[in-house]
Amino acid sequence: MSAADTEPAHDPTEPILPDAKMHVAMPNAPVAARIHGSRLCMKGKSASFIRHVEIDVSGTPLEGSFRAGQSFGVVADGTDAAGKPHKVRLYSLASPSWGEDGHGRVIATTPKRVIAEREPQKAGDDPSDHALFLGVCSNWLCDRKAGDAVQVSGPNGKRFLLPEDPSKHDYLFLATGTGIAPFRGFLMELLVGPPAGTPAAAHWRRCESRIELVMGSPYSTDLLYDDFLTDLAKRHANFRYHPVISREMRLGGDGTQRKGEYVHHFIDRQLEQMGGPLDLLHSPRTLVYMCGLAGMQVGVFQMLARRGIDGFTKVADELSGKPPAEWTTDEIKRRVRPTHRCMLEVY
Repeated sequence: MSAADTEPAHDPTEPILPDAKMHVAMPNAPVAARIHGSRLCMKGKSASFIRHVEIDVSGTPLEGSFRAGQSFGVVADGTDAAGKPHKVRLYSLASPSWGEDGHGRVIATTPKRVIAEREPQKAGDDPSDHALFLGVCSNWLCDRKAGDAVQVSGPNGKRFLLPEDPSKHDYLFLATGTGIAPFRGFLMELLVGPPAGTPAAAHWRRCESRIELVMGSPYSTDLLYDDFLTDLAKRHANFRYHPVISREMRLGGDGTQRKGEYVHHFIDRQLEQMGGPLDLLHSPRTLVYMCGLAGMQVGVFQMLARRGIDGFTKVADELSGKPPAEWTTDEIKRRVRPTHRCMLEVY
């Protein structure tokens, strides 16, 4: 009997993920790169400021080392309140594996400026101090101009990746806010392809699998990469883009105005439609990827359990006798885990 005869067969519903390089440049030894370009990537005027920032890593060990879905580190210039160098901050890659340029020399990310008033965080903080607080790294990164130096590390992450053979699966991508970043890279890899004449172009094949993207946002003006996604959906029949707005009224199927909704509300409503866009959740081919606020994970996991949809989560025995509608947020975070068919990056 051969070794192959004794090895268990691979479950075809589970993805085979590619090997991914990790920590080519360590956080405590970042490499010098340059800003290649920077632009706002929001649909309209908003209270938020989110940019598409491109970084040239050519000539460093990071060149050609990334896979779509990974993240990388940025170390802002200067020192913290204690006089120590700033710590590394991680940002999701918004590029395909071949980068923005097709050679893996230019990568991109989607940083959001953090602008808020101070609030007490610990004992001894002054409750009357409501001065403006600016996040350190994201604001610094958004301020950079083309040609400016930036210290970067990575890559990070080996699970939030597309399968080795994307054609063997269908995809439900769920994003909120800047969680859209990895999905931009995935969609470029699945549907757009590398620039003509680049090394990757010779082997690339467009993916014909079903791809559904649900993008959650407070307001329509906060949508990121909306023009790109809308155009992509027009050009590819196998891809559908579903913006879901939580703080604006929406038009119901009967023509009446209804309250906005969150990602899990939208999915739940779509599942009421036989043959609707999200019926792929009932297919063993489907993989679910979630990136964004942790609240999305809670809502989606609870909705899947309530509807009896298996394959994407593992529920601890402690919850087995409790109705999903009664699960607490803490119980869901602690007792419900994603399977290999569910990739999770939440914060």
